[in-house]
Amino acid sequence: MKYALVTGGSRGIGRAVCVKLAQMGYHILINCVSNQTEAEKTLELVRQAGQDGEVLAFDVSNRQQTCDAVEAWQTTHPEEYIEVLVNNAGIRRDNILAFMPAEDWSRVLDITLGGFYNVTQLLLQPMLIHKFGRIINMASVSGLKGLPGQTNYSAAKGGIIAATKALAQEVARKNVTVNAVAPGFIKTDMVEGLDEAALKKLIPANRFGTPEEVAELVGFLASPQASYITGNVVSINGGLYT
Repeated sequence: MKYALVTGGSRGIGRAVCVKLAQMGYHILINCVSNQTEAEKTLELVRQAGQDGEVLAFDVSNRQQTCDAVEAWQTTHPEEYIEVLVNNAGIRRDNILAFMPAEDWSRVLDITLGGFYNVTQLLLQPMLIHKFGRIINMASVSGLKGLPGQTNYSAAKGGIIAATKALAQEVARKNVTVNAVAPGFIKTDMVEGLDEAALKKLIPANRFGTPEEVAELVGFLASPQASYITGNVVSINGGLYT
């Protein structure tokens, strides 16, 4: 049995990634914080794709919750390990920095960067022992380009990009790859409230992307065919930023 954990897997890009990895033969561990209903919908889609999975409810930014959930899973699966990790959990709390509440700064960084550390650090050693692993981090065009009104989000995603490049060099000898995917505007609830018609004019492809398109890229990076790709950030943004 091959296992993959997708954080923030209850909706949007995370849900599409769960389905794609299920199609690749993985038993899917779907992480959510509290939206059990949506996570169960993802699980049903995973089953429709011919695989099974389970929901792991914990806040990736909470070290103790993360440790408890991962250790409980490892206790019940002593002979197995999670070979694919997709660090997808993240939130937006947009505002110009001059008016940004401290809570909005901290929460965005805690989930994206703290979550990356909390989950990855726990799953990394088994990957190294088994000499195989795939870590795929969800970055953003905001982390590459920087976007006004998203100083917190840009800082978090920029940090993920730097962490990806550093960790990749630490673990490459053990056949563990670490890459980041940097989507542009993707049709999920993360872009609710944005002016799609106006933004499409800025995108050479003249449209928003789909979660399934991002999931295809994640699936490739998780595959054996991507074994010589590590430490990279792959943009998927319709030409918005190159």
